[in-house]
Amino acid sequence: QVQLVESGGGLVQAGGSLRLSCAASGRTFSSRAMGWFRQTPGKEREFVATINWSGSTTYYANSVKGRFTISRDNAKNTVYLQMNSLKPEDTATYYCAARTGGNNYDNHASYGYWGQGTQVTVSS
Repeated sequence: QVQLVESGGGLVQAGGSLRLSCAASGRTFSSRAMGWFRQTPGKEREFVATINWSGSTTYYANSVKGRFTISRDNAKNTVYLQMNSLKPEDTATYYCAARTGGNNYDNHASYGYWGQGTQVTVSS
């Protein structure tokens, strides 16, 4: 069992930065790949980034590549999403998720544990 709690969302101007944190409880955190997804009303949950258990491998959605960085600290049971050069189209609720299976790292169905989400709003 893994419980996830996101924090760090808020309101920021375009071009600004935010760092999201996801604190995990549970003994299996350090052995799981983790991901960040985002969702806006009326749309499907969208893949943002993922990181493997050790932090050595990361993948990003094309829309955030070069602007966002995912990282993790297994000693602190925490995964981060550093978001730079934010754009109004980045406005969404951001969710942290723990991978539980599946073949596709960018498919939300591959993640079985989810946080409650944190709102990010980017003003133009």
